[in-house]
Amino acid sequence: MPGLTIGDTLPNLEVETTKGKFKLHDYVGDGWAIIFSHPGDFTPVCTTELGKMAAYEEEFSKRGVKLLGLSCDDIQSHNDWIKDIEAYTPGCKVNYPIVADPNREIIKHLNMVDPDEKDSTGNPVPSRALHIVGGDKEVKLSFLYPASTGRNMEEILRVVDSLQKAAKHKVATPANWKQGDPVVISPTVSNEQAKQMFPQGYKIADLPSKKEYLRFTNV
Repeated sequence: MPGLTIGDTLPNLEVETTKGKFKLHDYVGDGWAIIFSHPGDFTPVCTTELGKMAAYEEEFSKRGVKLLGLSCDDIQSHNDWIKDIEAYTPGCKVNYPIVADPNREIIKHLNMVDPDEKDSTGNPVPSRALHIVGGDKEVKLSFLYPASTGRNMEEILRVVDSLQKAAKHKVATPANWKQGDPVVISPTVSNEQAKQMFPQGYKIADLPSKKEYLRFTNV
């Protein structure tokens, strides 16, 4: 995928948001952040998404993750739209900032431009993109959805758990992994190293090849 992607450093752009102006690196700080774009204010799928993001904000906060929304509409539009979002998702408050990008410059820098869609004036519109950024300001994971498909918050929470687990230990997470499930030890870790790093022990899958590359442990 061209443009900003996994392993790239997040541009330190100054942005105007519903919570004031700031630079992206300052907002991320030493923690984690999820930066997500939506095609437009007052649109159906986006209204459900931003409400769900608000509903999950506490869970993300427990993991040291900040949220940052973005669309090309202006601040006034965002603030008016927030009323609809909160009304549709009762009990939730949109406490996270939403970036305004009426000149459509920020979406270009963040690789959040829909390759096909244009607005009524022929200008580019944001894709339904999402970047998870670590404290080192690098992009750790990117999702790109079509406008017709809303994001699954449980999956976003799951991958945050996976990324943070991998960052803390030399492990990876297998298919369908969720918090509390066994993880797999990195192939770069020898069995001798694994004994020292994982004193709780690990299990080696018995495979036809007899190669001991699939090792499970709990961390």
